[in-house]
Order: sequence, then C-alpha cells, then structure tokens
Amino acid sequence: MFTMNQTKVTDFILLGFGNLHSFCIVFFILFLTIFFFTVLGNLLIIFLVSTNVQLQSPMYYFLCHLSFSDLVISTSIVPNMLGAILLGKKIMTYLACITQLYFFSGTTIAECFLLSVMSYDRYLAICNPLRYSDIMDFNHQIYLSLWPWLLGLTLNLIGVMPLSNFNFCHDNIIDHFYCDLSPLQQLSCSDTSLVEMELFLFSMPIFILPCGFIIATYGYIFHTIIKIPSATGKEKAFSTCTSHLIVVGTFYGTLIAKYMIPSKGNSLFINKIVSLLHTVFTPLFNPIIYSLRNQEIKKTLKKRFGPMMRTFI
Repeated sequence: MFTMNQTKVTDFILLGFGNLHSFCIVFFILFLTIFFFTVLGNLLIIFLVSTNVQLQSPMYYFLCHLSFSDLVISTSIVPNMLGAILLGKKIMTYLACITQLYFFSGTTIAECFLLSVMSYDRYLAICNPLRYSDIMDFNHQIYLSLWPWLLGLTLNLIGVMPLSNFNFCHDNIIDHFYCDLSPLQQLSCSDTSLVEMELFLFSMPIFILPCGFIIATYGYIFHTIIKIPSATGKEKAFSTCTSHLIVVGTFYGTLIAKYMIPSKGNSLFINKIVSLLHTVFTPLFNPIIYSLRNQEIKKTLKKRFGPMMRTFI
C-alpha cells in the first residue's frame, strides 16, 4: 500500500531559471502574455467549435480535445513558473508537486493518443470518404475521444504512484521550473533503479506506438492523395492534413528532444529550454496553426468577430 508519511521532506523549492536579476520583470511579463494568449486561443477554439454549425464535424470535435489538453498542460505548469521567475524560487508542497506531475504527464500521454486519433480521422476522411460519415458517427467520436484520456490518466499512475514510496531525506531543491519525474528521482534517497526500469519499459510503447500509427496512416493518406487526378483535389485533400502534421511534428520533436537531453550537468539549461518549448510555446502554437491554416476557422472568426473589430477600428 502506498503511503506518503515516509517522506521527511514536505516541501520542494523550484529554482526556475535561476536568478534573473533585473530581467525577472521582463521575463515575467513575457511569459504572462504568452500564457494569456495560450488560454485565450485554446478557449476560443473550443468556443467556436461548440457554437458554430459549420464546425460540427469529427475533425473539429477532436481539435477541441487537443485545445483542452493544451489548456491543462499550460495551466498546470505556467502559473508556478511565473511565481518562480518573479520571486526567484517557488515553494511547492509534496502533494502539490505530485499533483502537478500527474496532470502534466497524464495529459501529455493523452495527447500522444489523441494525435493518433486525429490522424485516424484524416485517414478515414481521405482514404474512405464514402463510409466516413457512417463510421465516424457521434458515438464513435465519443469513444475515440475518451480512451486517450483514460489511457493517459491511468498509465500515468505507473510513474506517479511509486513516488509515494520514495524517501526524500535531505535536499529538496529542484533546479527546474516544474516538478518532473527525473529531478524527483535524483533527489530521492531511495533505490529508484527498479522504478526507472519499469518506466522505461512502459514509456517506450506509450510514445512509439502512437507515433508509428501516425506515420502509417499518413503513408496511406499520401498514397491516396497521389492517385487523385486533379491538382485541385490533391491540394484540397492535403490542406486538411497540414495543420495536424505541423502540430504532430512540433509535439513529438520537443518531446523527443526533452527526454533525450539529460536533465543534469551542463545539459540542464538546454533541457529547460526544450521543456519550455514543450510546455509553454507548443500550447500557444497549436491554436495559431489551426487558425491560420484552416479556412473554416478563419471564416468563422471573421463572421463572429469581424463586426466587433470594425466597430473598434
């Protein structure tokens, strides 16, 4: 049975980006602005899809879930990071640290599977258009959107639950801007070798299988697009996939870089930068990418907010 009363350390100190001296206000305003537009952009996507008939399709339904996952990642990391920047450090209780790790890592796993669901939706729409409406009915959409969250929030327990048995005897300083699993393992005075092996064995399929599925589905999609006779048809089919491909590339690129770069020694600063890209900038880029490259969302934005903008101008 997992118990947390074995830990001698009850608080952790997040150092964030160290002592920024006179630049702390500048960085605080910068990241606060990014956080504001991240929340605004993702909430706007959810609002537009939920309130417009033109966007009531499976692709936009899954996009809402992607925006929600970006909101969870951003809101679980950025507020504490802002506190660490402004104050030079951020004190978090043991429970708050574990809770942050659980929601961040669980949502990251869910987003891996959600992106594979979105690629499956594009595969059906392009490679099997005649049966698309029959296969992707509302019940199927609900099922496909729920299982990434269930998998993310349950598989995540494999990494989080053993932490409740770890002893933190002396050092409680985390040289990072959020509670990640690797620095917590380094701080623990317990033997973490078995847990590290378990995490490695379980994490590889979690990230590799969805990525492999996405590559396979897009292989079929490109093969189908090539066989479309008209250039207009090819361009229209490919345009529905480009936003998703950019999001997939950004997500997996930062994720792979984050876990390939060591989180200690001289590589710690680089790890922080890559983690910043993954947790702060990617949730901001996703709504921007879908807004700029998707004609339906652009039309809905103009229809919904065009008169308001003309009034202010």
